[in-house]
Amino acid sequence: MAKTGNVLLALVTGVAIGAGVGILFAPDKGKNTRKKIKDSVDETTHKLKEKIDHLTQEVKLKTTEIKGSLEENMDRVLSKSSYKAEDVITFLEKKLAALKEANAKLQK
Repeated sequence: MAKTGNVLLALVTGVAIGAGVGILFAPDKGKNTRKKIKDSVDETTHKLKEKIDHLTQEVKLKTTEIKGSLEENMDRVLSKSSYKAEDVITFLEKKLAALKEANAKLQK
């Protein structure tokens, strides 16, 4: 996504620079040239704001998707690990009982 943003920024910047250079070298009155430059800058600024808004919305959407996916995965991992923990506890309790029994036999 960052790559797309960089490409869009480079494209908009290139268009703005190209338009500015084209206007500066076009034979026209100074007042008209300044107005064209201002209009071009305003248009480019507007397009850039639209692109930024669009990218912001995409980032928010992706963030929400990733957050939901992460929560689901965490729930799944925690659920599995709680079963594993119970299995480990049961196993250790059986081993402890066997050790206590063996110790009791040795004590006799």
